[in-house]
Amino acid sequence: MVMSANGGDERSFEAVTASCVKYFGAPQGRHPMEIVREVMDDVNFPMHNFAHHYLVPAVLLVAMSVSDGSTAESFEKRLAETAKRAKNVLPAFCGFYGACGAAVGCGIFMSVYTGTTPLSKDTWSLCNYATSGALEKMADIGGPRCCKRNTFTALKFMKQYIADNLSAELDLPEEIECGYSKFNAECIKKDCPYYKEEGE
Repeated sequence: MVMSANGGDERSFEAVTASCVKYFGAPQGRHPMEIVREVMDDVNFPMHNFAHHYLVPAVLLVAMSVSDGSTAESFEKRLAETAKRAKNVLPAFCGFYGACGAAVGCGIFMSVYTGTTPLSKDTWSLCNYATSGALEKMADIGGPRCCKRNTFTALKFMKQYIADNLSAELDLPEEIECGYSKFNAECIKKDCPYYKEEGE
């Protein structure tokens, strides 16, 4: 069944926006992974949902906007554009189109943040390499789909990518542990780099 960003899906997008706006206005000391956990724990955010395609670029955008001192007006305008573009990356993109939406989200972030358009020269490649690099990391792990695993993989890849290309430090932990495997019937368990056995 193909879903749209309406009803329950719209609430998933709203959960991302609310957490990011709250993070942007919060005192120093919060970390981007707090947004990820907060959103993933929200009752309006299912285990698998194409709002993950928005979560990745939104988290990257708010972290960079806080870091570079962007105004609230500028940040919220770019966040709205990020959500608009992410809604065009349909559910099940990973299996039906061969491009996980979380990886496409890396390209969305890079495009929005750098102001890239189809006519850009230098930054055009930055956006496409962001997507392709994240996709390669995801493909190395393999399927079946897991929106949590791919979100973590996209963010880990972008930490180094942002350092290399934007000369900025993304405050993400080196090690990420997933606490959602019990909700995922297709979890690949020990084949996943983020898997943590229950009881550990």
